[in-house]
Amino acid sequence: MPVPWFFLSLALGRNPVVLSLERVVGPQDTARCSPGLSCHLWDGDVLCLPGSLVSAPGPMLVPTHLQTELVLRCYKETDCDLCVRVAVHLAVHGYWEEPEDEEKFGIAEDPEIEEPRNASLQAHVVLSFQAYPTARCVLLEVQVPAALVQPGQSVGSVVFDCFEAALGAEVRIWSYTQPRYQKELNLTQQLPDCRGLEVRDSIQSCWALPGLNVSADGDDVRLVLDVPEEMRFGLSLYWNQVPGPAKPWWHRNLTGPQTITLNHTDLVPCLCIQVWPLEPDSVRTSICPFREDPRAHRNLWRAARLQLLPPRAWRLDAPCSLPAEATLCWQAPDGGPCQPLVPPLPRENVTVNKALEFPLLKGHPNICVQVSTWEKQELQECLWADSLGPLKDDMLLVETRGPQDNRSLCALESSGCTPLLSRASTRAARLGGPLLQDVQSGQCLQLWDDDLGALWACPMEKYIHRRWALVWLACLLLAAVLFLLLLLKKNHVKAAARSRAALLLYSADDAGFERLVGALASALFQLPLRVAVDLWSRRELSAQGPLAWFHAQRRQTLQEGGVVVLLFSPGAVALCREWLQDATSAAGAHGPHDAFAASLSCLLPDFLQGRAPGRYVGAYFDRLLSLDAVPALFRSVPVFSLPSQLPDFLGTLQGPAAPRPWRLAERAEQVSRALQPALDSCFRAPGTGRGMGPEAENRT
Repeated sequence: MPVPWFFLSLALGRNPVVLSLERVVGPQDTARCSPGLSCHLWDGDVLCLPGSLVSAPGPMLVPTHLQTELVLRCYKETDCDLCVRVAVHLAVHGYWEEPEDEEKFGIAEDPEIEEPRNASLQAHVVLSFQAYPTARCVLLEVQVPAALVQPGQSVGSVVFDCFEAALGAEVRIWSYTQPRYQKELNLTQQLPDCRGLEVRDSIQSCWALPGLNVSADGDDVRLVLDVPEEMRFGLSLYWNQVPGPAKPWWHRNLTGPQTITLNHTDLVPCLCIQVWPLEPDSVRTSICPFREDPRAHRNLWRAARLQLLPPRAWRLDAPCSLPAEATLCWQAPDGGPCQPLVPPLPRENVTVNKALEFPLLKGHPNICVQVSTWEKQELQECLWADSLGPLKDDMLLVETRGPQDNRSLCALESSGCTPLLSRASTRAARLGGPLLQDVQSGQCLQLWDDDLGALWACPMEKYIHRRWALVWLACLLLAAVLFLLLLLKKNHVKAAARSRAALLLYSADDAGFERLVGALASALFQLPLRVAVDLWSRRELSAQGPLAWFHAQRRQTLQEGGVVVLLFSPGAVALCREWLQDATSAAGAHGPHDAFAASLSCLLPDFLQGRAPGRYVGAYFDRLLSLDAVPALFRSVPVFSLPSQLPDFLGTLQGPAAPRPWRLAERAEQVSRALQPALDSCFRAPGTGRGMGPEAENRT
């Protein structure tokens, strides 16, 4: 009984066009030619060895175009396999050499061109076929009569029947001659599966069509195989690489329905799925569903690695082929962009997992490889950095050679290639003469050389040492001058550090709050700041009166560039509201030492007329008041919550002379520690009178 087989499909894929195929009877491979040509298929397969390109001594027969056609190779009426027919179109390339040229190059004795104009042409054409997991190469011998030999003209084609392949497989076909006179032709084709062929009655593997669905599951991918429970099959995930054979990645022999989950990070464009029944000589069917998946392309570049191969070769390792090109560039140690060496060195298309030679005479740590797509740069590695040490501060000189031994030198810099001995204001231009002497005296390392030019890496250490010696001498002289100035102005600097004045105004709610204000004034005095507060001026306050004392202190503070600090408390907020409602009654309702109440008549005009910013600062204590309680009129200046906003508060008080942030944070911590005992005392034993805390405001 025929073994049921699998039908692979994408869950959202389109149904292909159904094709009817020609039948080829018999297991033997055959070859046939266009009229006028003669051809012969060699028995058995040959080794797939293209060899190196060689120069053609005259007109040669070469492949110019490949065509494929799907056929059925049938052994019985209902026992057929899918087969690929290949047609190779041929043409004559090259011209006959004149006799004197033949003697000059020593090839007149070649028997194939002794009588060139009367001889026929013969070629050995290789067809290479690859479809995972098989690969074949066959040799076709083709002869063209002399009458058809016209250089540059097509002579016909040869058709090979045929290469057997699996349903749904991706096949690659190459064609070249032996020896090889030009780059090989290549063709890649995705074969249809049972859906797209009228073959269900002819190919036994299509008689039963269970399904394999590939679908997304969040960030993961699910492979769901819907097969009978007793069916045994093989499942393989592989990387379909170009060039070279496919590389197996995961393989299992399974039974019955299965669901397999792939992490999205495992997806790459060349990841393919192949299934087959566990029966002798079973047909394998493949699909590669991730070719256009953006995640797969991103994963491919993440997995790609550049590797140095001693002595002067490199390789790009990646699971799949990459449509990219590579160039060498020069990376300066200053961290600027890597300068491509194009010209003089050309860009190259990248072949993954294949060693590529650097066109250089010597290695250098600053020489890097850039790999780019048409959209952007994807990879850059300075491959010699590990073996030759870190980047050097060398100057790369590009030598260009013209006719009559004309030479010019320029230095590769971030702004471009600067000609030596030019008047540009760059380092290379300033050192143009010495660098030219270094090249002529052999002190520069030659990295590359050919008929068009050369690359030189010139050490800059001696120029850097000379320059730094002058810099160090200038620094020592400057340090001596600064030291003398510091000694002369030491006292002045100390005085300048204390020159910022701060006048503290507050409402004497109770004894606890006065202790808190005193602790704050003492802590600010230690910063240092010149602090004025009525607690320290009771005698002057009694002699002059609160209003006169406030006027004198305010005028002196503002003239010296200081700042007036309004400390808001529940009592101060109540005074402000009373004053705004009835200035006359508010002015006489408080004691003789209450400078805050006396100052309101002078403060309010400054705020009402917009003169307060820059002169006044507000503050309140976290657990006594909230910002919303401060009257809106006074919020036109910065209002800070203490001690939570101490760093900003201290920075505003000290103004331009404020220390660096880390030093400011240290000072804020010192002030906070000094305030903490007074804060704790306020809340453990609140005083009489207006009371402490936000609720006191509601009782006023």
